[in-house]
Amino acid sequence: MQALRFDSSVENILEREKRFEAGAYFLLKDALDFTLKRTREEGGEERHVSGEELIHGFRDHALQEFGPMAFTLLREWGVHSCSDVGDMVFELIEEGMFGKQDSDTREDFADHYDFAEAFLLPYLPDGVSLESVRTSDPEDPEPDGGLESSVSPAPQDAS
Repeated sequence: MQALRFDSSVENILEREKRFEAGAYFLLKDALDFTLKRTREEGGEERHVSGEELIHGFRDHALQEFGPMAFTLLREWGVHSCSDVGDMVFELIEEGMFGKQDSDTREDFADHYDFAEAFLLPYLPDGVSLESVRTSDPEDPEPDGGLESSVSPAPQDAS
C-alpha cells in the first residue's frame, strides 16, 4: 500500500511542479532507503538522516545503480544540482512521504558537490580531466560543455 501512496504523491507533485521527472523522485526514495540502511549498518539503529547524509547517499546510490549513465539520466530527469535534490525532498515532505525535523532546511542540501565532478569524474579515462571535457566544444551553449546526451527518460508506468 505504501508504494501506491508514493506513486500518488509523485503524481500530485508532478501536477504542480514540472521541473523534475517522476523517475527522479523514485530514485530519491530509493536513495533514502539506501542511506537509512547505511546508517543502520554504521550505527546499529534507525534514525533521522541529515540533508548532508541524504545528498551523499543520493550520489552513491545513483552511481551504484546507473554508473557512467547517472549524470546523463539525472539531467534528463531535470536534476542538475544538490539543491535540486533538496527541492525534491521538500516536495515529498509536503506530500507526507518524507519526515522532517524542525531544523531541516532546503539549504542543508546545497553545494555539497558539483554534479559533473561527482557523476563523471569516476568514469573518465586516465589523462582526461573534467575541465577538458567541459571545454571540448567552445561553441556549445551548455554550461557543462555539452555533456548531455540524447538518452530518453525511463518509461513511465501507465497505470
